[in-house]
This record gives sequence, structure tokens and C-alpha cells, in this order.
Amino acid sequence: MNEKIASILKKIDELEQKLKEELQKEDKPFIDFELIGKKICFRKDIIKEQQKELKNVWKYLKEAPLAFILTAPFIYMLIVPAIILDIFVAIYQTINFPIYKIPKVKRSDYIVFDRGYLAYLNTIEKINCLYCSYFNGLMAYVSEVAARTEQYWCPIKHAKKIAYRHSRYNHFLSYGDAKAFREELEKLREELQNIDS
Repeated sequence: MNEKIASILKKIDELEQKLKEELQKEDKPFIDFELIGKKICFRKDIIKEQQKELKNVWKYLKEAPLAFILTAPFIYMLIVPAIILDIFVAIYQTINFPIYKIPKVKRSDYIVFDRGYLAYLNTIEKINCLYCSYFNGLMAYVSEVAARTEQYWCPIKHAKKIAYRHSRYNHFLSYGDAKAFREELEKLREELQNIDS
């Protein structure tokens, strides 16, 4: 990778960190809770305010379009392959990453269940949020495991434009650059050892 690209990537990383900080600042006016261990605690007056927006389950179901109710099983049936994927990726990472000296991806950084503390969500909405948190978190977790694996074995960019670039993609080598692949593969593997898990 040439110095100009490396410099731009470094700036992108710095800007992403600044963006995270600014987004956290923006969320502050809406956040009025304490984090005690892993539990989120709202003040009683905040809970009462949230409960004013709570929609009764029966009213929620009555107002739901029939198509929503009929398609729900097709959404929720994906939980079975998701759990199987979760188990296999955990086994894969546990066995392989120590051998490759790749830091393990911390699953709890990706799969977060915190929406159940919101008093304005009814039981169905909480179940929906639980499912979405799990499924989307799982996909992000699996993507990061795959990204680190790809950097170790095949850190080559695609010739065709791709819709999604995972966290490691910008570090990959140009498509068709055989010399860079042979010269820089070990360096890219070593780089993995230094990333935050």
C-alpha cells in the first residue's frame, strides 16, 4: 500500500472516531439513565414519561395491518439458522483465531440487548427489538470474524465494485497486484495481531 493511501486511511480512522464522539454527544440530550454494571436504570419520573407513550398490546395488534401479522412467522423462522450460525462461528473463532494469532472478535460488542429497559415499548415491541438486536448484531459480529479471516488469507480487493465494505477491506491489496500480494501478505497478517479485539 502506498504512503498516500495509508495516510488517507489513517485520516478516515481518525474521522470515524470523531464521528463516533459527535454522535454520542448528539445522543446526550435524549439519554437520561445510569449504567449500573450491565443494567440500565432510568429515574422514576423518566419511566413515567416513557409509559405515557406505551401502547397496549391488544391495541397494537388491533391496529397492525393483517400483512404484518401474516408475515411475522417468516421473519421469526430465521432465528433457527441464525442460532446455528452463531454457534458455528463461535467454534470456528475459538479454534482458528489462536492458531493464526488473530485477536478474537468480542461477541458482546456486537450483540447488545438494551432496548428491553425502555418503558414505552410493549411486550411485542420488546420481542421485536430483542430479535432485531440479536440478528443484526450477529450479522455484524460474523462480518467482523469473516473480515479478519479474509485479511489473513486473501486480502485482495475485488475487481468489481461491491455494495458493502467490511472493516478490514480498505487495508486490502489491489486486485491483480501479484507482487504486492507476495510482498505484503505477512505484513497484513501481522497487522491483524495489533487490532483491538
